[in-house]
Amino acid sequence: MKKIILACAVLALCLAACSSSAPRQYGVKVVAEYPHDRGAYTQGLFFDGGQLYESTGQCGYSSFRKVDLATGKVERKLDFQRKYFGEGSVFFGGKMYMLTWTNHVAFIYDAATLTYEKTMAYPRDGWGLTTDGTSLIASDGSSSLFFMDGSLKVQRTIKVTMDGRPVRYLNELEWIDGRIWANVYTTDMIVIINPSSGVVEGVVDCAGLLPRKLRRADTDVLNGIAVLDGRIFLTGKNWPKLYEIELIKK
Repeated sequence: MKKIILACAVLALCLAACSSSAPRQYGVKVVAEYPHDRGAYTQGLFFDGGQLYESTGQCGYSSFRKVDLATGKVERKLDFQRKYFGEGSVFFGGKMYMLTWTNHVAFIYDAATLTYEKTMAYPRDGWGLTTDGTSLIASDGSSSLFFMDGSLKVQRTIKVTMDGRPVRYLNELEWIDGRIWANVYTTDMIVIINPSSGVVEGVVDCAGLLPRKLRRADTDVLNGIAVLDGRIFLTGKNWPKLYEIELIKK
């Protein structure tokens, strides 16, 4: 009988451990909405000093923008040559870093003036980019995230997993409350990642965030996460709206 009781106790502990490691599930509630340029194929989105910045992609349309949140108006715009497909961007160490998709270069600008400084070789496909304040953090469409210094040298790499399986197509990134939020490309899902282990601790279901009536033929996928004073903002590629959201536990 003692052996049976012990076995049951061990089983209960195992089940509890499995349950505690399962990612938390969230939905989203819209608390405010703002205009967003339908022509912006959003690749990077972030706030710095209360100011909204956005990088966009597509050859011939790639840009880096300073945007007014309230109106969606582009206050300043840096355009890139047709051959470049712009990707993720972020401010780090007084510089603006912007990746390119398959061009294998990154552009560096002065963050205060947005004055061009240099172009650097980049050994991987560029997708998302964010920072924890100490390192640049980049995705390349795989299940890996790369922590880099200001010279783009990799300091460490983590593999992102959910329930023990790799999570691929990690795209636009944002650092929020000590965790990495990542859009999963082609889906309405955002994953919340532990930056030490790579384990997905939360899943945010954003299905239906952009109403069907606002979609057009060129409307593309959810992509774009930004945070301002604890407020979370989401948008997508060629979306007419940028949404401030709150998480709802499922």
